[in-house]
Amino acid sequence: MQSKASNVADYLASLPEDRRIAIEAVRKVILANLDKDFEEGMTYGMIGYFIPHRIYPAGYHCDPKQPVPYINLASQKNHLALYIMGLYMDVDHANWFVEAWEKSGKKLDKGKACIRFKKLEDLALDVIGQTVKRTPVKKYLAQYEQVLAARQPAKKASKKSK
Repeated sequence: MQSKASNVADYLASLPEDRRIAIEAVRKVILANLDKDFEEGMTYGMIGYFIPHRIYPAGYHCDPKQPVPYINLASQKNHLALYIMGLYMDVDHANWFVEAWEKSGKKLDKGKACIRFKKLEDLALDVIGQTVKRTPVKKYLAQYEQVLAARQPAKKASKKSK
C-alpha cells in the first residue's frame, strides 16, 4: 500500500503501533549500516534509501526524475516488506544472503528483491545489517551500471527487428 506521507516521520506515525515498532527496528539497522552517500526519504509511497541526484545525476533509468533506489521498507496490506534491489542485481550477494539467513534459523519469505515478514521476530536483523554494510554506493552504482550496459544490446536488437 502506497502511503501519501511526505516524510518518514509522518509515514511512521501513520502506522499501527505493532507495525511501526517493527519498521522502526528495521530502519534502525539499515541506518546503522548504510553508506553515508545513500539518503533516506519517501519513494514510491514507502521509506526509501537511494542514491541522490547529487551523486548520480542521471537518476533512475525507469524514471530519471527519481533517484536510483536501493532499499525500500513498507507496511503492505498483508505483511511488512523490505525491498533490497542489490539482491536482485548481484547473484553472488543474493546467494550469500540466503545462506546467511538460513544459518540464522529464521524462515525466509523472499521474492527476487523482497523480504516479506509479519513481525519483527521473523527477521534476521544481523543479516540485514551485514547486507546493507556489504553494499557501499560505489559498489552498488558499478553493479547498476553493469546491469544497464548488459541490457543495451537487447534494446537495440529489438528496435532493429521492428
